[in-house]
Amino acid sequence: MGRWRAAASLLFTHLTKTSFPSLPPKPLFLSLSSSPAFCFLLARPFSALLSQLPIYPSDSENGSPCFSQQNHGFVSQEEEEEIGKIPIKAYFLCTSIDLKSMQAENLSNIVPPPSRSSNYIALRYCDFPPGVTALGMNDKVSSCRYMVIFQYGSAVLFNIEDREVESYLEIVQRHASGLLPEMRRDDYCVKEQPLLAKDMQGGPDYIVVKTLDTDSIRIIGSVLGQSIALDYFVSQVDGMVEEFANINRAMEKTGTFTMDRTKLIKLVGKANSNLADVILKVGLFERSEIAWREAKYAQIYEYLREEYEVTQRFGNLDFKLKFVEHNIHFLQEVIQNRRSDLLEWCIIFLLAIENIIAIYEIVLESTGVSF
Repeated sequence: MGRWRAAASLLFTHLTKTSFPSLPPKPLFLSLSSSPAFCFLLARPFSALLSQLPIYPSDSENGSPCFSQQNHGFVSQEEEEEIGKIPIKAYFLCTSIDLKSMQAENLSNIVPPPSRSSNYIALRYCDFPPGVTALGMNDKVSSCRYMVIFQYGSAVLFNIEDREVESYLEIVQRHASGLLPEMRRDDYCVKEQPLLAKDMQGGPDYIVVKTLDTDSIRIIGSVLGQSIALDYFVSQVDGMVEEFANINRAMEKTGTFTMDRTKLIKLVGKANSNLADVILKVGLFERSEIAWREAKYAQIYEYLREEYEVTQRFGNLDFKLKFVEHNIHFLQEVIQNRRSDLLEWCIIFLLAIENIIAIYEIVLESTGVSF
């Protein structure tokens, strides 16, 4: 027992001389006893003393270590929403794209179409060889880059960074005709959540889907491609509306207008071609075959059309075209009346000449002069 007491005395002496960074040293008063419970009584002061030791030097100022650890792992709601988003970029760069030549040039990247009659093609670009199937990488849509190209001039890019956009658009421009002086662009995002209770869920400037596959990419691309093309045609019609508004303001001041018939006919052709392109080439009211097959794709299709207000925007476009059509009819009537007035004056002039000749002949006959 003498050894145990000597060892305990040395240990307590060492502890009382040791200084801690956040707690001042406190003397420990223990009654060294020779009872068998000595070890148990000795353990309790060690436990109480060590539990007060700080883990981090700044605990005395910033609170408990648990709170500090929680702050290090805290993620805001905005940051959580950004995790897993796949960027989408829609461009309208021309009025027509030769899909056959583009498909022949990019056979290795073509995604098999769902049907033969299609006005678009989908291209897939992956960083790993096509034969790689380990870990399911070949089937993971989010691990590849996609580009959906439409015959009427739209291109929708999936999972492609801004620095890479130009190189991908050059592939499209090689087969494009009627390139626009300035491309139109729109941005969107899609997010895949396999544990989502529903097939899809909308969000601000993005859509969440339970499963992101090639058909989902086709559906999303079709709506975004139509939307960006509709923006272009609306801008064209807005230009015509502004031109007619200027004509009407000039007529209000002067009572006449200086537009010739040829320019008016060109405006008629432009208005009709814009309406025909929106309905026929863009296929604004043609239902997607993919949406017909499965309800989950139809839900995505209808949500995006409502999100982008496709029907309402076409209604506004149709209203503006009717305004243009009304002005064209009015100006055509004015020009026609001008032509009628000119013809009437020509007839009056000819009749006047005829009357003058007739009077002259009568005068000559009355004087007896003959030719």
